[in-house]
Amino acid sequence: PSTEAILIARLVDRPLRPLFNKDIRNEVQVVLFSLSADQENPLDVLAINAASAALMISDIPWGGPVGAVRIGRIDGKFIVNPTFQQIDESELDLRLAGTREAILMVESGSNELPESVMVEALMFGHKAIQPLIDTQEKMARELGKAKREVPLFKLDESLVEQAMQVAAAEMDAALDAPHTKAELHHTMEAIKQKVVAALASEDESKVGDAKKAFEAVEKKVVRRRIINDGKRPDGRKLTEIRPIWCEVDLIPRAHGSGLFTRGETQVLTMATLGTPKEAQELDNLTPIDSKRYIHHYNFPPYSTGEVKRMGGQSRREIGHGALAERALVPVLPSQEEFPYTLRLVSEVLSSNGSSSMGSVCGSTLALMDTGVPIKAPVAGVAMGLVKEDDAYRILTDIQGIEDHLGDMDFKVAGTKNGITALQMDIKITGLTAQLMSEALSQALEARLFILGKLLETIPAPNKDLKPHAPRITTIKIPVDKIGAIIGPG
Repeated sequence: PSTEAILIARLVDRPLRPLFNKDIRNEVQVVLFSLSADQENPLDVLAINAASAALMISDIPWGGPVGAVRIGRIDGKFIVNPTFQQIDESELDLRLAGTREAILMVESGSNELPESVMVEALMFGHKAIQPLIDTQEKMARELGKAKREVPLFKLDESLVEQAMQVAAAEMDAALDAPHTKAELHHTMEAIKQKVVAALASEDESKVGDAKKAFEAVEKKVVRRRIINDGKRPDGRKLTEIRPIWCEVDLIPRAHGSGLFTRGETQVLTMATLGTPKEAQELDNLTPIDSKRYIHHYNFPPYSTGEVKRMGGQSRREIGHGALAERALVPVLPSQEEFPYTLRLVSEVLSSNGSSSMGSVCGSTLALMDTGVPIKAPVAGVAMGLVKEDDAYRILTDIQGIEDHLGDMDFKVAGTKNGITALQMDIKITGLTAQLMSEALSQALEARLFILGKLLETIPAPNKDLKPHAPRITTIKIPVDKIGAIIGPG
């Protein structure tokens, strides 16, 4: 499948997946075909609605329906499901999916929009999906099959209680002690083996359930510490960002390079310039036939200290690359100002959460090192949420364990003036406008802090291109002299 098709598949998957019961073990496959395209209306939000409708009328038990819309903004007014032509004129390209009660997934690019406008757009979009949900509920009543009974594999709560008695105190001690990601992983593995020995030593068939009980305890302990005590797994305050350091001009042959390190996450981005003819040609079901800014993101197994099979790029890598690409597009100079094709490659050298936002920061450094006259530097940060009943905590700069055990992954990139890209996946219902406003406001503070660190490393784009970069000189010819160049003269 093309990159476009993979990105749409991810877009469909993200709001559907959380609504399946976690205790179902049956595999579910949803296959979408684009049978016809008018080149005026994007297919992606249609695909989400189609997949949701198919599940609603099927006999598969599922917690939908989900409605999806695209929101644009032209002349200060929001538009529902703009055409490709309107998207070109719009300062916002927001795709949103959710249930009747709550937003589940957001994917957005925008031209430095203020946080308050983004919250308005999200609320406007959630209202716009209601008729789509009504229609799908009507379809289920009139056409739908009766939902089949499927066996549920629910974990015995008494096992979780036993695991809690064995593991909770040791987990608290492990989380209180200073540690790296690897050290915490090894300590938790040792505690897991104790839980397995205590719960399954006499019955080997219980090993799987004992491991699940351990995971349930780990989730409860980490979340309890965050909600009750404001204690994060690595001891940071809720709004604290991990230590940051940056470098530029590391790779001699590339036309620009930037290294961005935040805690244990490190991304090296390299930029190269090509002529306009080297723009990537696109052949898909949209009227967009080329692009001159290309960003690739690689996430090798060693970046998480693992040994895995190396293949082509995963769907996740393609999605992360597209998010970082979208974050920088609004600040790029026009082709008239800077007549080059740009290719950036972000190599994740080490990862403990938020490597896509590390790629945004690495890309800013690499572009400035190259000498690309970007309008403003862009930084990104990943936010998290832990919510229990009415109590909640918003976390700045989440790491892997907080992403895995939390209720939201909320990635925001932008300049000091506003948001350029937003990606949000929510595992819970009931995310209010107030909560979103708080998360975006906290993300703005973090973004400004990170931008300060980038500008300490390189305060402005370099004035000159590197020795290995191609040089393009544009000359305007007087009309009466054109014949001397391209005519028989």
